[in-house]
Amino acid sequence: MINLETQYMGLKLKNPIIIASSGLTNSIEKIKDLEKAGAGAIVLKSIFEEQINNEVNNQVNRQPQHLIPEEEDFTWNFTRNKLITSHLNLLSEAKKETEVPIIASITCMSASEWVVFAKDLENAGADALELNLFFVPTDPKKTSEEIEQHYLRIVSEVRKNVKIPISVKVGFNFSNLIAMADKLTTNGADALVMFNRFYEPDVNLEKLELTSSEVFSCPEDIRRSIRWIGLISSQLPNVQIAAGTGIHDGEAVIKQLLIGAQVTQICSSVYINGTQVIAEMINDLTAFMKKRHFKKIEDFRGRLSYKNIPNPAIYERAQFMKYFEGR
Repeated sequence: MINLETQYMGLKLKNPIIIASSGLTNSIEKIKDLEKAGAGAIVLKSIFEEQINNEVNNQVNRQPQHLIPEEEDFTWNFTRNKLITSHLNLLSEAKKETEVPIIASITCMSASEWVVFAKDLENAGADALELNLFFVPTDPKKTSEEIEQHYLRIVSEVRKNVKIPISVKVGFNFSNLIAMADKLTTNGADALVMFNRFYEPDVNLEKLELTSSEVFSCPEDIRRSIRWIGLISSQLPNVQIAAGTGIHDGEAVIKQLLIGAQVTQICSSVYINGTQVIAEMINDLTAFMKKRHFKKIEDFRGRLSYKNIPNPAIYERAQFMKYFEGR
């Protein structure tokens, strides 16, 4: 009997396939459809401080110009609380209407709001929190250490104020990613989500202006995470990892588990192929385990991680020596 169950941040999942935070998870109808399709857990659409502030500002700007400061403050607070309450209501409803773990996601700009939102989401019933951390460094005088300390302070403050598990969704642009992963977990993270997909600009040559690049991942993007998940899962065995980006089929799920990921997060593949891709991934994973006579995921998780392969230097290689030889 094949058993696909796994543990992630102390949560019991029926399988290692999690739906990532996105527009796929912004309504109760979509969430219920994803659960029915077989998802092991769901990360809610992130609560964005920037988006809330923009909507509040738009609402305030629609008001008569002669408002006194007290009236403007009332409009600001009323609109902001209404938007936050709507998100909290979605979380509460998702907990009532589904049986899979529901993970709340937070994306903030100001340091104080991370804690405020985290406490609100915990009180609304979230099973865990995912902190979507990324700041574009634009100040040439700010050191990498200062930027890293900013990340760590946020994680530490959230950890002090909530009891539920915390994961941190990070990018790979750190000078020493393994050291940063260690610091994040030391400061309170229970898991890492690797990697975050950020807004990336492109150039429109016809209009001579900046525009957005492709928002969906592609299968080739999995190469960004294989090296680092294989390394971190070995060097920091107490760190649980959710693999994301480039997971478009069952083979990609299997690869991430083999290199040491605890679970996988999918998004673009569902947008492109529909919710049926979840069942296809589960079937591929089950078939692989039957073929290899694995009864549970722990029978093969991490088999190809840094510490478990005969030549771990493969993970350390940085040059295309063999590929370009003789070309």
